[in-house]
Amino acid sequence: MAEKFIIQGGKSLKGAVEIRGAKNAALPVLAAALLTKEPCVVDNLPLIEDIFRMLDILKKLGAEISWEGKRKIKITCSGIDPKELSSCLAVGLLRTSILFLGPLLARFGRVEMPSPGGCVIGARPLDTHFDAFLQMGIKISPKGKLYYFEKDQKFKPGKNPFSFFKKGTEIVLREISVTATENVLLYSAFSPKKTLVKVADQDYGCQELCRVLKKMGAKIKGAGTHCLGISGSRNLKGFNHKIISDPIETGTFIVASLITKGEVLIKKAELSFLSLFLKRLADFGANFKVLAPNLIKVFPSTKLRIDKIQSLPYPGVHTDLQPELGVLATQTKGPTLIHDPLYEGRLKYLEDLNKMGADIVFCDPHRAIVNGPTPLYGIEIPSPDIRAGAALIIAALAAKGKTTIDNVYQIDRGYEKIEERLQELGAEIRRVKG
Repeated sequence: MAEKFIIQGGKSLKGAVEIRGAKNAALPVLAAALLTKEPCVVDNLPLIEDIFRMLDILKKLGAEISWEGKRKIKITCSGIDPKELSSCLAVGLLRTSILFLGPLLARFGRVEMPSPGGCVIGARPLDTHFDAFLQMGIKISPKGKLYYFEKDQKFKPGKNPFSFFKKGTEIVLREISVTATENVLLYSAFSPKKTLVKVADQDYGCQELCRVLKKMGAKIKGAGTHCLGISGSRNLKGFNHKIISDPIETGTFIVASLITKGEVLIKKAELSFLSLFLKRLADFGANFKVLAPNLIKVFPSTKLRIDKIQSLPYPGVHTDLQPELGVLATQTKGPTLIHDPLYEGRLKYLEDLNKMGADIVFCDPHRAIVNGPTPLYGIEIPSPDIRAGAALIIAALAAKGKTTIDNVYQIDRGYEKIEERLQELGAEIRRVKG
């Protein structure tokens, strides 16, 4: 049965909260386990729906999975059958199931899979993935609702007319894409030939994957930059890895504290990937103090003023934190321009904020102007996707009266028991059956 959140707004958050493992770092690391027959241990997994889906697909493929602790698992992928991917229903529900393509292609040479699902935040084509694999000599053909991928045995690397890298394969991604970069890394890690990846993403998920692939025996240069060099091996080892804390969850609790004029200590915070986010918050007048590399305290901030919010690939402000900042803008003085050039559907949550009493004007699918401050009032609204759902919870915390948020399964995909953790901070929020 569907579940809802019932939230009574107007309470300042106070206390301490601990950040869980990073979803977008854990997913590619789980996919990397497919590259070896040796056991792999992954610790600090967030207990969220997207992780459970990923593990379900791994089990469907034949992986042996055992829980070694509350957030720690051991995966052994010695008896994998890639044919199972084509009939796995969970693939159609999880956008990052596309990450199975790289390791399965590398290990078995051919893969059939349906189009992956995920959040509806605008056009998210697989063109960048397909284009990258074509550059690496993969033949791609659609078969009804399936895509068929196979290595071209006659492919000769370094023959692209725009390639100047003649000792191996040079890949130029058509845009900065997190999962496309990860897919290329996963595929290339299994090949002893050199691969150069240009226009690569450098965010925390890709950097975490690079650390794991190095532990497995791959050689990678340029991690954390937009140009990656990788030399892999067909005899990759197992690994033992602890996932970093989630930067997006860290930012979410920071904004929740700010909008409620709360005082919250955030433990196990991942701040190293939030430099510009924190810089902009300081520019806006936010009152917080970084006490340690993984510890930050947020204080009541009464004179917030936001001029512009622009989300860009890392090291820019994450698009996953743009909705939270958009909600915060409704409670600050003056107009705020929101610009998200990445996804044209990312601003849809602003329509719900207008229903709650906000004064927001849409310029185009990528830009809007938020005029504040305006009081927000509780209504019944759905959660359209993971990040918008978290933003609407934040709006409900600041709103007058009762807010009901439907479709909380979307929020559960990215945030572990968020209502219980907010309750510990003093929020009036409860989960009920729909």
